Amino acid sequence: MTQEAKIEFKHVDMTYLSPERIVHALRDISFSVKAGEFVSILGPSGCGKSSILSLIAGLITPTSGSIYVDGKPIQGSSLKIGYMLQQDYLLEWRTIRKNILLGLEIQQKLTRESEEFALQLLDEIGLSAFANHYPSELSGGMRQRVALVRTLATNPEILLLDEPFSALDFTTRLKLEDLVFETLHHYGKTALLVTHDISEAISMSDRIIVMGKNPGHLIETIELPPSLRAASPLMSREIPGFQYYFHLVWKVMNPDDE
Repeated sequence: MTQEAKIEFKHVDMTYLSPERIVHALRDISFSVKAGEFVSILGPSGCGKSSILSLIAGLITPTSGSIYVDGKPIQGSSLKIGYMLQQDYLLEWRTIRKNILLGLEIQQKLTRESEEFALQLLDEIGLSAFANHYPSELSGGMRQRVALVRTLATNPEILLLDEPFSALDFTTRLKLEDLVFETLHHYGKTALLVTHDISEAISMSDRIIVMGKNPGHLIETIELPPSLRAASPLMSREIPGFQYYFHLVWKVMNPDDE
């Protein structure tokens, strides 16, 4: 186990059976993520990005290789890990207040203190006035903010983000990127974001893991400079180095375009 690694993959392969054939989804995946680090996994559709998150969450098991969280092999799901998906999956018959408490109820962690923490988070993202509304009364961006609160309410140490902004319009997406960035840094969370958007990966990350497909494999890991890591996603796009790293990542992903 690499020192200080919160998450570590060691030579992970993933193969599964489809109705027609055997699919080799991942080949020899090795990387680590430090505590408090924000890492993006960037690559084309079908390269196994989401499979990596499912492996960390304990939803599937690798065909070979090892995966560790805090130095211990993953064995099923863990309360240390929160998962935020592209769809918000809010329950339409529950109020926003009841939706953000759902994870606490399922984990049997709903107390006066944990409920107060969840409501504090709802206030911090500017939706406390909507606590007694229903999901159908909220916009797509507001619903995703509620989904973020629901995920953070259980106080996970690791947050897995599977393209949670991709269904939103560009302006809402930028605002939510800023909100997630600030919230996760404020609470010191370790985060792994899956995306196919180069700008999103650069603006939110400390490091970017670039993947290729057929089967999914690591191409290169790109560490971003302090100036970009410290800036909010919106402001980072104004930093001169942003365009340099955009073109660098593009070349790594598209070597035949040179």
